[in-house]
Amino acid sequence: QVKDIIARESKPHIQELSIKTTIISRYAFTAVHSTMLNRHSAAAEGVFQFPVPADAYVTNFTMIVGGRVYQSEIKPREKKKVRQDTEGAGTAKPKDGSPPADGSTETETFRMAAVIPGRNRAVFLLTYEQLLRRRLGRYEHVTSLRPLQLISRLSLDVIIVDHAPISQLEVLPLRNGGGRAGSGKTDLPITTVIKQNKNFCQVSFSPNIVQQAKIATSGNLGDFVVRYDVERELGIGDIQVMNGHFVHYFAPKDLPVVPKNVVFVIDTSASMLGTKIRQTKDALFTILKDLRPDDRFNFVSFSNKVKVWQPGRLVPVTPLNVRDAKKFIYTLAPSGGTNIDEAMQTGSVLLRDFLAGPDASQNSVSLVIFLTDGRPTVGVVKSNAILGNARQAVQEKFCVFTIGLGNDVDYRLLERMALENCGMMRRIAEDADASAMLKGFYDEIGTPLLSDIRINYPEDSVQYVTQSLFTNYFNGSEIVVAGRLTDRDAGSLHVQVTASSSDKTIVLETDVPLRQRQEETKRHVKAAVAAADFVERLWGFLSIKEGLRSRLRSQTSGEREGLTRHATDLSLAYNFLTPLTNLNVERPQVMANGSMAPPPPPTAAPSSSRSQGPGGPANERPARKSVTFTKTSADGDPHFVVEFPQSKLTVCFNINGEPGHVLRLVSDHKHSGVTVNGKLIGAPAPPGSHKQQRTYFSTITVVVDRPGRRAYIEVTPKKVILDGHDRLVLPCDATVAVQSGEVAVAVAAGANVTVTLGGTVAFVILLHRYKNPAPYQRDHVGFYISNSKGLSRDCHGLLGQFLHQDVGLGEMLTDGSPEDGARKTPVLKVKRRSVPVVKKTRRIYSGAQSVDCWFARNNAAKLIDGRYEDYVVPHMFETAEWREGSNV
Repeated sequence: QVKDIIARESKPHIQELSIKTTIISRYAFTAVHSTMLNRHSAAAEGVFQFPVPADAYVTNFTMIVGGRVYQSEIKPREKKKVRQDTEGAGTAKPKDGSPPADGSTETETFRMAAVIPGRNRAVFLLTYEQLLRRRLGRYEHVTSLRPLQLISRLSLDVIIVDHAPISQLEVLPLRNGGGRAGSGKTDLPITTVIKQNKNFCQVSFSPNIVQQAKIATSGNLGDFVVRYDVERELGIGDIQVMNGHFVHYFAPKDLPVVPKNVVFVIDTSASMLGTKIRQTKDALFTILKDLRPDDRFNFVSFSNKVKVWQPGRLVPVTPLNVRDAKKFIYTLAPSGGTNIDEAMQTGSVLLRDFLAGPDASQNSVSLVIFLTDGRPTVGVVKSNAILGNARQAVQEKFCVFTIGLGNDVDYRLLERMALENCGMMRRIAEDADASAMLKGFYDEIGTPLLSDIRINYPEDSVQYVTQSLFTNYFNGSEIVVAGRLTDRDAGSLHVQVTASSSDKTIVLETDVPLRQRQEETKRHVKAAVAAADFVERLWGFLSIKEGLRSRLRSQTSGEREGLTRHATDLSLAYNFLTPLTNLNVERPQVMANGSMAPPPPPTAAPSSSRSQGPGGPANERPARKSVTFTKTSADGDPHFVVEFPQSKLTVCFNINGEPGHVLRLVSDHKHSGVTVNGKLIGAPAPPGSHKQQRTYFSTITVVVDRPGRRAYIEVTPKKVILDGHDRLVLPCDATVAVQSGEVAVAVAAGANVTVTLGGTVAFVILLHRYKNPAPYQRDHVGFYISNSKGLSRDCHGLLGQFLHQDVGLGEMLTDGSPEDGARKTPVLKVKRRSVPVVKKTRRIYSGAQSVDCWFARNNAAKLIDGRYEDYVVPHMFETAEWREGSNV
């Protein structure tokens, strides 16, 4: 015990764990931030591990150790090399991609080990993305809180933003933890705070150490579960459009239930003895009660041999038949081996023959539900032969749903069997409540509402559309289709949905106004600070999932190779860690004295032979040198300052914008490929001010778009995101520098961020953070242009339009009072425009310097081209060129 205590105390300790999830229209972005402290003088290994949902994709992992950044790189997985355990290399891939049978979220532990120098900290940053699936009328988001220790600063935030009104919001008691956070089964986890309005809600959870200890002293708090749904209008569904991509959510309601024909095929081999068979029987007894009068059903049991309850037919749901079925289930006795092939063929032929007979309803849904806890051991045992026999028996007449129970299951076989026959596979863990999970899975597929669903878009309007033909639609679920628009500027998109219900064929048609829908989508995305490109990333996520499913059911090596290549390319394009990719991270090296080993020195040719971290970002120890500023800037409330060196003049103006507006600061997309935008936030005006409110820049984004190189830099007071070849997240309270190709980002802790592009363009973003802010203060950033040589003469934007212009100072006569007569007023001469100005003094560089300037009133009327509204852009990553305006 003493040794265990000493070992535990010598390990680095987690100081902080913060998890933030933003769910934009059911697509979830999660960012995990963990800080680990090594209190001892000797170096020690710190292990970051975090449970990631099995159906999610990791998108980035970054370590910051000893002031150096270690960035991950997603690379193609080597052929014929499948590593299930990659300790220290970071894995979060599902083994087969299938969720558990109760519809909950199974996790895969992402694990990364790194040596932390003595008396030093390490910061671990992990991000992943996931599409929430609707099951039983709800979306469920699960965060697994199992840090295995009590943590000084623990916080979890889940933000939900949706185009449709949010309904049925529910936060469950902590699930599967060491205890309950509340005294009753329906209590919220302690410290949980919920803020909600029509289309937005935020759930926060931040227990202190004492509160954590009351839940579980081991730090195994459990799963934090948020459930919700959205309100739906009758019709064709919800379609959202952004950046040339669309996503279509289809979940009709208030439809009559379609009768179903179902054959249950149940494993009764010897390995089912005990708890497994008892729980399976309990579930089947409950399912029998839920069968509807119009349904038809039968049971098949199998071990060495196959036994059919009612040979040659499916029977109606009557009290007598239900009673006899219960007797059959009750007498099931496990023994012998596992003849999967014969059982599957027997159940399939039974259902297929019924559908060819006179008793089958034309508008009904047919399914085989196949449950096993083992691998094939009797009869045909080769997977390909079993799958071929199953396809031949099914003949595309119905769907097969497979359930694997326990650890000794060939899940790949069950998944392929389901996928090749329009069904899906679920897993039940060895120690799980199989009865509840079986019942939960049946509830998902037990109420069919539609069959043969086809979602059609004009071929010349869309491309790369994900799956749009669906065999069945079950109550409480949702169909999701995504694709690219052929013409981003098209006015509308025609959508048609056809399907069969219990008694008729349904046809739904509409023309979606694309521009209006894009504006609506952008409006609701503004409430979230995650990715503005969520529709495109959702499309990539779905396309990869679909490619992996198609790859599993492919019949030829050529087809499989093509699907593998396509899914791999998408995984790399969107930086997803999938079963086809690996995540590699350079690890810090520590010297014998416990200090960090110095980084390898850069060579004289940084573009080709420089020491680089994975993915291209080169990680350096930042040089201690002063940052070059110019006066040309937008800072504070915001106050704009423009320096004209040739005229030896400085001009200033204010922009009284609206909170939430995104302003174009620099626009040179067509030439240098550089665009800079800034987003405004609001605050009350200070006492005695003539203003009604103040505004500040909360975020600055720099978009670089050149042939063969595209990067996004997003700067807030707390973090910097560099999204180029890889996605890198840097905290603003640490001094670090990274380079990716021609893009370099240097963070001076708590002071500023310098962004350098190709050595000819440089911007400095000042960081303004308050320890005890007044009501009228907000954390914000200021933007300064340090080097503009690489920007073209056609550059535009609120600041960019002046970089290659010059101004003159003159006077003009204005009418005065009758006593004084006409008087001279100073004016600026800008592009043949005369702009009245007055002399003012501005403080810049966080108040470190004062500058005298000529101030243009009225939102810079006549000074800037066009009007203020011309510089308001739809979103932070907008790069559209300036369209010539006039204010003459």
